[in-house]
Amino acid sequence: MIGKIAGRLEYRGTDHVLVDVRGVGYIVHVSDRTLASMPAVGGAVALFTELLVREDLLQLFGFPTMLEKEWHRLLVTVQGVGAKAAMAILGTLGPEGVARAIALGDAKAIQAAPGVGPKIAQRVVLELKSKAPAVMAMGANPASTAGAVEDDVIEPTSAPKKAAKPDNSAAAGRAAANAEALSALINLGYAHGDAAQAVAQAAGENPDAVTGTLIRAALKLLAPKG
Repeated sequence: MIGKIAGRLEYRGTDHVLVDVRGVGYIVHVSDRTLASMPAVGGAVALFTELLVREDLLQLFGFPTMLEKEWHRLLVTVQGVGAKAAMAILGTLGPEGVARAIALGDAKAIQAAPGVGPKIAQRVVLELKSKAPAVMAMGANPASTAGAVEDDVIEPTSAPKKAAKPDNSAAAGRAAANAEALSALINLGYAHGDAAQAVAQAAGENPDAVTGTLIRAALKLLAPKG
């Protein structure tokens, strides 16, 4: 299993890149979002990868963070969602957007991904509602939201400057607050699905909210009506 590659970006396609790793070129399929964040040709790149093995095909799919890779692995467990469809969903919504859509039961958000129809989108929401909280909780671990480190890239004598990496600190902080709020609600006795939905809605209304604010807002949403 190839879990991570790091090397030089040799080519950018419409849905894949070619990464040179010590003289060996790997074709890695990536989402639109990941492709947009990558450096210019010649720059150093590192991606977490998932190897798809079929009888007549081997394909590598690449992800900037381990959290995104885990979301991809979860999405492909849904009947009718292949590796490329899962990439399209992640490319359109990102990990946080996917988590929010599933928690809120927002099939239309999933359907916004290219090639994903209403039946598949509804299936994603229904089948993953009970499984998603485990992946959401990964957001509390900084290692899962950090980018792959280019620690084994050999720098040439006249190496081009690396493009600035996107700042993941804000996204990591939001993911951590969401996970902590979710854990607190579960400890209070709320069901996973109900707690996740309330936290996602609260976070959607106030994306910069800290843990305590999210918990209070979620509790108001969970309070009996009437």
